[in-house]
Amino acid sequence: MHSHSIDQWTHEHMFLGAKHEHNERRTWLVVALTTVMMIGEIAAGWWSGSMALLADGWHMGTHAAALGIAGLAYLFARRQAGNAHFSFGTGKFGDLAAFASAIILAMIAVQVAWESVDRLLHPVSIAYGEAISVAVLGLAVNLTSAWLLRDDHDHHHGRGHAHDHDDDHHHHHDNNLRAAYVHVMADAATSILAIAALLVAMSAGWVWADPAVGIIGSAVIASWAYGLIKASGAVLLDVSPDKKLEAVIRERLEIKGDRVTDLHLWQVGPGHRAAVISVVSDHPLPPVTYKRRLGGLLGLSHITIEVEACPHHEPAHAP
Repeated sequence: MHSHSIDQWTHEHMFLGAKHEHNERRTWLVVALTTVMMIGEIAAGWWSGSMALLADGWHMGTHAAALGIAGLAYLFARRQAGNAHFSFGTGKFGDLAAFASAIILAMIAVQVAWESVDRLLHPVSIAYGEAISVAVLGLAVNLTSAWLLRDDHDHHHGRGHAHDHDDDHHHHHDNNLRAAYVHVMADAATSILAIAALLVAMSAGWVWADPAVGIIGSAVIASWAYGLIKASGAVLLDVSPDKKLEAVIRERLEIKGDRVTDLHLWQVGPGHRAAVISVVSDHPLPPVTYKRRLGGLLGLSHITIEVEACPHHEPAHAP
């Protein structure tokens, strides 16, 4: 067989999300916005001697680093998409970045909790007006960033759809974008809680309100980090993303006495799944016939099918 005649049977392993470049652009925009805010706060804090500005500036730097990881993952995945060194493409780079970001987010939660407990035990005087101004400024930047990073579909997790078209929407999410979004939302939530606590502490004289709310905020951030670790970790460990899709695959293949004996389904990128399937049949047909039976299943991007004859029903042409 001549090499040019097999071109129709070969295919690329491009498993990037449908809006990869769009998401990449807005992630870098938020990185730039966060970095400018960070530099501005640190410079203003140093010039004015404001510890609140300095602290928030360095805190913003942590988020800028995490957002930078998301941006670099998009960049690398796009540039290396055609590299045959990656057996199933570069679609999982976003999940790797999301996992790293989630670990950073968990560390931020621990840091906030530690500082809050320390403040409870050793109260310090707070420059309320200054601290509230910084929190409001930070909130404005975070809400702008959250708007830029919003998911164009929705942020609900696990909303069902008719399965032959699109099943569990959660598994079509771009975890890298979600990680960046969670980082800015965590910062926004911290700012909102801080503003409320500072207003209460200033008006009622309850100095403990600020660190107490900090502990609540750290628990919220930790829960978001856990959800992100669970979602991205599941993709990295090739956990089956969709039991409903597995059932549909079996239903379509197990006709006329054919039986599925082995089925592996995993995610190779946002909205892309791969499947390796073994079929046993009394009257085995070419693999392409079984692939046709799976036509139209959205998100099933790479299928490998192995067909075996039942031992007691060997085909006539078998040796």
